[in-house]
Amino acid sequence: MFEAPSLIYVVDDDADSRESLLYLLQTVGLTARAFSSAAEFLLALDINQPGCLVCDVRMPGMSGLDLFEKLTAAGSQLPVIFITAYADVPMAVRALKSGAAEFIEKPFHAQTMLERIQRALATDRQRRIEAANWKEFQQRFDSLTEKERETLAFVRDGAPNKAIAMRLGITERAVEMRRASLMKKLQAHSLAELIRLVTEAEVNSEYRSSRRTTPHSL
Repeated sequence: MFEAPSLIYVVDDDADSRESLLYLLQTVGLTARAFSSAAEFLLALDINQPGCLVCDVRMPGMSGLDLFEKLTAAGSQLPVIFITAYADVPMAVRALKSGAAEFIEKPFHAQTMLERIQRALATDRQRRIEAANWKEFQQRFDSLTEKERETLAFVRDGAPNKAIAMRLGITERAVEMRRASLMKKLQAHSLAELIRLVTEAEVNSEYRSSRRTTPHSL
């Protein structure tokens, strides 16, 4: 699966700080774009672009925290690293409780910043891999027939073939054939793996539904 190179968005109203960080990232071969305000960043944001956001907390207009909460409300999962020269405990707590990846005070050590960014990019890559795997599994699950899904519900609950046959009014042989079809379509190599896949899919589905409850546009 082809994926575009990661992009680091840098949002900071301090021109010197912004350009300094941009230069640091470019010297180690990372691709970055800098913006002087949250509004400017939102105009350029591509939600499908892998990467992370390095954002100053205190900015004129929309603050970094307000920007992050706006992104979260819109369903964005872009990892965020906050930077600030005026950190305080309530601000840090609000940022981290909102799901920010990191909170770093200025002036920061270059190596520390690079390590935090690499960690954020790795988190983003892993999330995208899991999302792609989930989409692929969902497509396989959608290929199941109604009868196969009916049988799967009993299999997941640990019911033996004989009990499933009695409940569905079919032969044990028919149950075996449906189970074999389930295993093949869902690409499970054992009953334990089948149950794990279905359980993970249910948890994933619930999580994604919870994130889509009240999405807002950017």
